[in-house]
Amino acid sequence: MSKIRPLQARLAALSFLEFAVWGAYLISLGNYLGSVGLATHIGWFYAVQGIVSIFMPAIVGIIADRWIQAQRMLSLCHLLAGLFMGAAAVYALTTPEVQFGPLFTLYSISVAFFMPTIGLCNAVSFNALSRNGLDTVTYFPPIRVFGTVGFICSMLFVNFTQFQTNPYQLATSAVLSFCLALYALTMPQCPTNRSASGSIADQLGLKAFSLFKERRMAIFFIFSMCLGVSLQITNSYGNIFITSFSDIAEYADTWGARNANALISLSQISETLCILLIPFCLKRFGIKIVMLISMIAWVLRFGFFGLGDTGSGLWLLVLSCIVYGVAFDFFNVSGGLYVDQQTSKEQRSSAQGLFMIMTNGIGATVGTLAAQGVVNHYVFSQATPEAQQAGWTTSWFIFAAYALVIAILFMIIFKDEQPLKPSSTQS
Repeated sequence: MSKIRPLQARLAALSFLEFAVWGAYLISLGNYLGSVGLATHIGWFYAVQGIVSIFMPAIVGIIADRWIQAQRMLSLCHLLAGLFMGAAAVYALTTPEVQFGPLFTLYSISVAFFMPTIGLCNAVSFNALSRNGLDTVTYFPPIRVFGTVGFICSMLFVNFTQFQTNPYQLATSAVLSFCLALYALTMPQCPTNRSASGSIADQLGLKAFSLFKERRMAIFFIFSMCLGVSLQITNSYGNIFITSFSDIAEYADTWGARNANALISLSQISETLCILLIPFCLKRFGIKIVMLISMIAWVLRFGFFGLGDTGSGLWLLVLSCIVYGVAFDFFNVSGGLYVDQQTSKEQRSSAQGLFMIMTNGIGATVGTLAAQGVVNHYVFSQATPEAQQAGWTTSWFIFAAYALVIAILFMIIFKDEQPLKPSSTQS
């Protein structure tokens, strides 16, 4: 036991830093972009995360499997991500007028190296636990929770230092990346296999597309993509929406308008707690009901944003943050478990990759760009703060209506013919 606790602490610190890097800018970047006249381009900064997620994690994973140990690859990726994010911060701080092209280019390269580190961080943790004879199912979830804690702490740091409206949030992320680049080198060594079998196409997960031949799985993946459309909308526009209330005299001095990141951090706290509900709900209701609960939660997430404000309607914004945990976890975590249970052992890894491509890749990219079109039309085209607030309300209701339509179609079309099996029966 004396070796277990130090190892868990080391891996928890790794997870904490990994998601703290992301939390420094993911929620607040839209607010900063709006402050420098790039509000109409916010969608591109979030869509690029989905675009690079389609191919970069698989490519980096192949390199880590065959040639460079995962902990070293994790270090290298964070070093490069930190360098380009730091360069983006320096550019934004030193140029008199920030231009979309240079900032987006530096940011995109940084994100391209960061996104694969999420999988690499998991791989390093799984390897360390397995080498010490520890069950990953039992020991990894408490370690992963510290990732969400790191994300929240980073959000709150950016909030209370007032970095959420300036490029110091990018500098914060860069510094954390450099810290993790060094810390990753202290992790236990991960094996490589230069003679790994299977084609590059197989390792990229392309073989998993054969799952579309089965109607039930094809329907599930298509609806996963449709629901993935919702994933990044509030990350992209939630902060700038809440902060925009400060431009209206009635709400200018309200706590929520001045502390959007702190308010939105309730979403991540809810996310942490809702993970605990998933095993019970899956066993009690099955995947179809759990996914429907997630879809309805997305309707409420957007609807409460449309109805709320930072004054007397603050409680509605708080409710939106609370239901986010259900919306996000019941979809991402439960969907991943369903894919694992309904595919063969030989296809599980590639099937999980396909699930990520459909949701966080294609779905989130399409959703973010579509949301950009809606918000640009109804919000940023308006001349007065009051008109923009009316536009925000319309936009959130459009997103809620979309989620409701998807929920109704899913309820009618998807047939849960093969419920999840008890974990003890997994091969």
